Amino acid sequence: MNEAESRGLHYGWIVLGMGTLVVFAALGLARFGYSMVLPPMQAGLALDNTQAGALATVNLIGYLVLSALGGAAASRFGPRAVIVTGLAVAASGMVLTGLAQGFAGAAAWRGVTGLGSGASNVPVMGLMAAWFAPRRRGLASGVAVAGSSIALIALGPSVPAILAQYGDTGWRACWFIFAAATLLLAILALLLLRNSPTAVGLRPVGATEEATDASAASAAPAWGLVYRRRAVWHLGLVYVAFGFAYVIYITFFVKYLVGEAGYSQAEAGRLFMTMGWFSLLCGLIWGSVSDAIGRRGAMAIVYVIQAVSFALFGFDSGATGITISAILFGLTAWSIPAIVAAGCGDICGSRLAPAALGFVTLFFGIGQAAGPVAAGAIADATGSLQPAMLLAAGVSILGVLGSITLRPTKIGQHSH
Repeated sequence: MNEAESRGLHYGWIVLGMGTLVVFAALGLARFGYSMVLPPMQAGLALDNTQAGALATVNLIGYLVLSALGGAAASRFGPRAVIVTGLAVAASGMVLTGLAQGFAGAAAWRGVTGLGSGASNVPVMGLMAAWFAPRRRGLASGVAVAGSSIALIALGPSVPAILAQYGDTGWRACWFIFAAATLLLAILALLLLRNSPTAVGLRPVGATEEATDASAASAAPAWGLVYRRRAVWHLGLVYVAFGFAYVIYITFFVKYLVGEAGYSQAEAGRLFMTMGWFSLLCGLIWGSVSDAIGRRGAMAIVYVIQAVSFALFGFDSGATGITISAILFGLTAWSIPAIVAAGCGDICGSRLAPAALGFVTLFFGIGQAAGPVAAGAIADATGSLQPAMLLAAGVSILGVLGSITLRPTKIGQHSH
């Protein structure tokens, strides 16, 4: 341990704390806030379910566009600059969403918000690989994704309160408040984030001299090796299933409860918050499980649990089944991104992890972009969101099959 590390708290933990708040804004507010705001926003703008799904899809297309570019830009210009810029763009998009007067305007500004989300979330997850040694990487990624859980916990009670306070314009007020919080966190990220441990004279958290040397050696290969690795492509394909399935569930969670299950907005908000509390440690738990048993086995287990969760919504299981569904999803909610982020570090090394994560997030983004508009169209065609939830369950089963056939290898090793 060097002198800088012996003075107290390793700065990596501060980076991790700030990274968690970046996820809170980039995903929690910018994306999951839409689920809570959807019923009054849909009514206020006179949108059908297909259009409501399309707003989520446009947001996720924006995320998709910037996910690969954000990861690559972070490797070139440094994560901090890209993260701060992304948060500022997301905040701008949220303000303009709150001012939208119809579907076209709302779609454009949800797209801008998605651009900012992708530019900030992907690099911040890649930053965990730089600040934490391989044996701590799953844990660090798991803590960071808890930012989304904190958002569910905060949004569950606060959005119904804002809606009650402001009436018909409450959904607009929500977007303005989300934007203000995101801009504040952009400023904090500028002040607190650092691009690498070496920038402040440290080694990654949990690194030994030998691990540090090995990590440096792994940084030598060219970027092209990231995109030529079979394991990276396979990981990306597995990630598609999570993107498609979970985003249907989370986007239409409140809409289903209010529109089909007889819940009030406040009751739906409480269950949203409950899901958040159960999800608070899911990334940490499953990231650590993946450190212990391997990324492949951990992902397969998570996909099984999520398939059951989505199926309970799809089979009209009543209030008890809905509650169990929310708890099961909460227990696993953000664990796939945490495991995938750790897996990218395993396969590609710490320096190339942001580029690898950006690349596999393209696959994830394609799944996410397809999910909401497909679910909305199915709901308009059948008169219910239940068939869309069953589709999400089926796609999660495909995720199980993809996970158990995954064979990650590190750059420098031969594929078998």
